[in-house]
Amino acid sequence: MTREPILLKDLRPEQAGLEIGPSFRPLAPKKSGWNIKIMDHASAAELREKYKPHHVDLSAIEEVDYIYRGERLPDLVKNERFDYILASHVIEHVPDLIGFLQDCGSILRPNGEIRLAIPDKRFCFDHNRPCSPLSRIIDCFEHKCKIQTVGAAAEYFLTVCKKNGLIAWDSKTPGDLENVHTLEEAKRAISQTRNGVYLDIHNWVFEPIPFKDIISKLKILNYIDLEIKQISETMGHEFFASLQKS
Repeated sequence: MTREPILLKDLRPEQAGLEIGPSFRPLAPKKSGWNIKIMDHASAAELREKYKPHHVDLSAIEEVDYIYRGERLPDLVKNERFDYILASHVIEHVPDLIGFLQDCGSILRPNGEIRLAIPDKRFCFDHNRPCSPLSRIIDCFEHKCKIQTVGAAAEYFLTVCKKNGLIAWDSKTPGDLENVHTLEEAKRAISQTRNGVYLDIHNWVFEPIPFKDIISKLKILNYIDLEIKQISETMGHEFFASLQKS
């Protein structure tokens, strides 16, 4: 199966959905009849301008219903509630993972699901980084982090790598690993973080089993009201998880 059938399995076009951060590749396009709202960091016009040099299909970019500027999701969507949320390669970027999952749970209807596509760190530029520990995930929530921590910035810029020139690969890809960034770039990222600058990096690093374990522990600690409904093995460089509102 390709990623779209996995992420959309058993969802119906008439259900109320929200897709977070689809940029130029929506999973459930409005033009295909999906009753879905789009949340992104910029308007459709701004996204088309941003991706114009990247030679992607600009016509696939959908009109954005909610422009995210760092506010809480319930404040942004007001009284809207959704049967499902789609978020492809989103959660690894958020500064506060628990806060994000809490917000998603609060705008889901009973038994609603959030469907996630998540990079497997073994097969992408996070290869040399350790999986994110539960302790740091909880600490970032308790300290109400709004941007990446200094430690996350340092680890990212010191360790992200390419394999055979690629930033994402599968288990059959040959080649050696090489660092992407310089020491000077790592020092600059540390300085920027100290000065309150948000950097669009991977704050969180996962593999399927450690991710499942973290979600289970956050649930039993009452940090979130979501639990794993299904989690896939890795396909290519990513895996897929469905979290259901308890």
